[in-house]
Parts: sequence; C-alpha cells; structure tokens
Amino acid sequence: MTIPVVLASQSPSRARLLEQAGIKPTIRVSHVDEDAVLQRLADDRGISVDDLSIEERVLVLARAKAKSVAEDYRATWDAMNGASGQLTISRPLEQGQGSVASRVDLAEYVSVHQGLAGLMHGPVVIGCDSLFTLNDEVYGKPHTADVARERLRAMRGNTGTLWSGHVVIDLSTGEMAHSISHAQVTFADFSDDDLERYLATGEPLEVAGSFTLEGYGSAFITSIQGDPSGVMGLSLPTVRALVEQLGISWTSLWNAGAEKSEAAAVAEAAAAVTPDIPSDNISQPGDGWIQCACGHKHWGQNGAAGILLARRDDDGEVSHVAMQHRAAWSAEGGTWGIPGGALATGESIIEGALRESLEEANIHPEDIDVVGAYCEDHGPWSYTTVFAFEKPGHMVEPYATDDESEEVCWVSVDDIEDITLLSYLKNDWANFLQRVNVIARENRGE
Repeated sequence: MTIPVVLASQSPSRARLLEQAGIKPTIRVSHVDEDAVLQRLADDRGISVDDLSIEERVLVLARAKAKSVAEDYRATWDAMNGASGQLTISRPLEQGQGSVASRVDLAEYVSVHQGLAGLMHGPVVIGCDSLFTLNDEVYGKPHTADVARERLRAMRGNTGTLWSGHVVIDLSTGEMAHSISHAQVTFADFSDDDLERYLATGEPLEVAGSFTLEGYGSAFITSIQGDPSGVMGLSLPTVRALVEQLGISWTSLWNAGAEKSEAAAVAEAAAAVTPDIPSDNISQPGDGWIQCACGHKHWGQNGAAGILLARRDDDGEVSHVAMQHRAAWSAEGGTWGIPGGALATGESIIEGALRESLEEANIHPEDIDVVGAYCEDHGPWSYTTVFAFEKPGHMVEPYATDDESEEVCWVSVDDIEDITLLSYLKNDWANFLQRVNVIARENRGE
C-alpha cells in the first residue's frame, strides 16, 4: 500500500492539484477558528494582529490546520485502542452454512488490526493557508460581493503577491516540516462590466485574493512569476520538498493511478444510484460502488462502517440514539441511519467509523467509549456497526456537519418506529437495540 495522504482542507483546488500529481488524498476539514489563532499569536507577541507579518500568518494558520487534523487522528486511535466488548462477524453469504457468525474479543481484534495507526510512515497530513497582498494590504477571502468589488478594482492593472504556508506532519513519528511559497501575479486592466460579470459568477467570494488561476478569473491574469500551483493554494514543489525532508519519498505517495482505472465505472454506477450528488463533492480513496454477490450495489470499495452511539438515562438504560437523516441525493435518501460511510484505503473498521461520525455528525472520539461492534461480511464488501456510549461526564451534541445529512440529532428509542429507517438498519434494529441494552446493563456500574 502506498503511504496515505490527508489534506487538512476542503479546497477543491488543492485536492485537484494533488490528484493531478498522482495523489488522491483523504479530505479532513480542520474547522480551525482562524481569527482566534491569529489573535493568540499576536497576544503572545504583545502586538496587534495587523502587525503580524504575512509569513507568520500563513504559516501559523497552516500549522493550526495540520495539527488539528493530526489531533483528530490521535484521538481516534486512543478511542480505538480503548475499545471493549465483542466483535460479532456474520457471514450470511457463505454457501451451505446459512448465516454464519463468530465472535472475537474486540480489544484483541484491534490490537491486530491497527489500520492507519500501525503504519511505519504516515499518514502524511498536509495543512495549507493562503493570503494575497497588494500595496502592503492583506487580502484573505472577501466573503461578500462588496468587499470583492473593492479589491478587484484595486487589483486591475497591478501586481500583487500570493503567499501560501505549508505544514506537513508524519503521523507515525509526529515529525513536522514547514515552508512558505510566494508568487507575483499581474492582472489585466479589465473593465467595470467584466468585473461585475465576474462577481456574478460567485467565484471570487471564497478564495484568497478574490481570484483563481483555474476558473473564470484566469483570463484576467497576464503573468505569474513563481510557482503557479502555489497560486492555487498548494505549491507542489514545496510540499514535495517537505515530504522528503521527513524522510519519505514523494513517489511513495502516488495512489491516483489505480483509482483512475475504475473512475469511469464508479462514476457511472454512482450516477445511476445517486443522480443528484452535489457537483462539488470530492471523491476520496475508498469511494465507489461494489457489485456484491448478494445482488446489490454497496458503497465503499474497502467496505463501510458507522457509529451507533447510544445515550443512557440516569438508571443506565438506553434512551436515545444519534441518528442521521440522509440527504435526498444520497442512496435511500430521506431515510434515517447512523453516521457512517466508506472506509478510506488502509483504515480499520473502527478508524473508519470514528472518522465518519466526526466528519458527518460532530461526534468526537474523545467523548465516547467503543463498547462492541457487529460486522456483516459479504466477502468483497462488509459493513460494520460500531456500538458506543458517551463517556461518563461527557455530552455529545450531534449535528450535521456536511451536505450528506438533512439533520443529525438524538432520537428517542421510543420514536424509532415512527421514522423510516435505512434498509439495513431497519432489518437489524431490533437486534442492535437488544445488544446495546445488554451492554448498557453490563456497564451500569461504571
């Protein structure tokens, strides 16, 4: 297996740059409060934020994003290594044996199946941040048309500098490398009409400097001095040098070639099942459909997993479950299920379930105890339901954190029969509820 790469950014431009260079990353959004990060740095220096250099700003923000994602992985591994209870593995498709099930100690299983936590190198986490300067003024994302209009008027016919901070972390060792790239960008003297029509596209509102090199604005850039990929938010030569500084060869990160051979078939199958999938969704390692021997298509080239998080009342009885109301464009859209999805390449079943629940539902691994799991194994594909409780003294506040959900919330177990469940959960709900109730009683004295 190649060394996996994790991009601590939801920027489609950065993801595309890596994929075009042979690397298909897993996307992990850091949710860093950038203003708070800059204010803390300024307070530590005894100066105002405006007095921070541009180099300090892009580097501290890139570091904060990479470290936040690295900490999420370490919290996931801590929760995984603290797992208890039993893993039940059901193999309903085994010929001549009916529904075959076996049970193993979950802690022992985890000790053997460490997934990404057991790698000698990686995963490699990449954090980036970009800012644009013109006439000594710093331009971040404008967010509004009025701000973008003012900036674009100042930019036309002038030259500014796009600065990008880069931080790379090898999670297996904790080692970190960082660097800054910059490039001078010269703009054409475009007309007011051009400016207004460009604003109407919406493109300049959520990008540093109010322009992009790969979109509508590219025709109004007359020259670039420096690394063009850095202008798009991630300098490939800079990141390659940082990866090699950590003792990892750049080519050991290449994984996109194998994915591309299946891209057309995966896209066709996905379109047939989820025709309204948002156009800005980024395909990640492990995404794709499997045509299973059971006669159905299943999501997840490496299988899939999710978290069934149960809340207990004061008597220790299960009272609520964190549920996901699935987006209309998704498979079986409009039904209710548990937060989960495709396993990334190299992930263990527990890692994948914990990652998905954090990404989709704000369920942080440090707030829960993994207490068991149930895996339905079809051979080339499997789905694992991981059972968990809130840790004593912790309270999870689930909510929808991406466009895969209409909502995510606590649902009373008494109300489950009043909502439409995802097919697999509907089939197994009675058994799952019985399992978590038994586990709850066994752990009542904790």
